[in-house]
Amino acid sequence: MSSEANELYSLLIPLAEDRLIVPRACVAEVVRFSPPEQEDGAYDWMLGNVSWNGRALPVVSFEGALGKDVPAITGRTRIVVFYASTGNLKTGYFGVLTQGFPQLVRVNKDVLQLHTTEGWPQDAPVLCRVKMINEFPLIPNLEKLEAMLARESLQA
Repeated sequence: MSSEANELYSLLIPLAEDRLIVPRACVAEVVRFSPPEQEDGAYDWMLGNVSWNGRALPVVSFEGALGKDVPAITGRTRIVVFYASTGNLKTGYFGVLTQGFPQLVRVNKDVLQLHTTEGWPQDAPVLCRVKMINEFPLIPNLEKLEAMLARESLQA
């Protein structure tokens, strides 16, 4: 079997104090930040909706979903548009605030190892933290993040 068959194109997504790593196929697009229209009563981590391709795109702060402060908006802030995979979101997509452009990486079992499954709140949308050469990115639980978003807000 070729080594390419055992590799996965992934994106390292920069957060304020961390990084996420996700399969490239989960991401539809990375767009410039525009201020979301906020919903009344929404949690701090649910930033509101932005217009994207003629539809309302719900945008969240991953840091906020972990119970941390929502990061300040800078000139490097972007929105990573994810495909919704559970069918719980009417739009079929949701956005996550990022602090810069995601970096494309190829990963395989030789460079990616489980580091820990602890260190964040129990209800947080995180599967685990991995060790990837000299980095320790989080693998998000995108289905849980979608469910949180659908349950709490903008989409109900």
